[in-house]
Amino acid sequence: MTEAMIRKKPGMASVKDMPLLQDGPPPGGFAPVRYARRISNTGPSAMAIFLTVSGAFAWGMYQVGQGNKIRRALKEEKYAARRAILPILQAEEDERFVSEWKKYLEYEADVMKDVPGWKVGENVYNSGRWMPPATGELRPDVCENQKCEIQRRWRVATVLICCLVSSFQLLAMS
Repeated sequence: MTEAMIRKKPGMASVKDMPLLQDGPPPGGFAPVRYARRISNTGPSAMAIFLTVSGAFAWGMYQVGQGNKIRRALKEEKYAARRAILPILQAEEDERFVSEWKKYLEYEADVMKDVPGWKVGENVYNSGRWMPPATGELRPDVCENQKCEIQRRWRVATVLICCLVSSFQLLAMS
């Protein structure tokens, strides 16, 4: 197809003879180009968000207060039970103390039998006040032996565990 047929202008000798056709804006111009950010106004308002968050916070604090009341009641119940059983526990401890004290006095009499003027069970501090042993141990030498036995067993258990671990490592490497 030739240019003459397209433009319906037969007999043109040159392109320069053709009429100028230039694209231009439509009548009235183009619509304005939107380049600014448009924030839609849909969704809850700031006041609605504030009231919702405030309500959720108030409800949560109310729930915390209710939980505190329940926890306080449970704690008071536990303390009441402890207060109720305390005399029984104290009586058992007193009974244990008296029997251990008798054993200790017998041990003291046996050890100090050759010391002249020694009175078994007499307070060596002469303060006039009786004080129970602060540690609950009437015979520290016996307790020390028990502690040594516990420490020895702990050392043996540690050595056995180390041996087992190293043997497992050797098995894993081979």
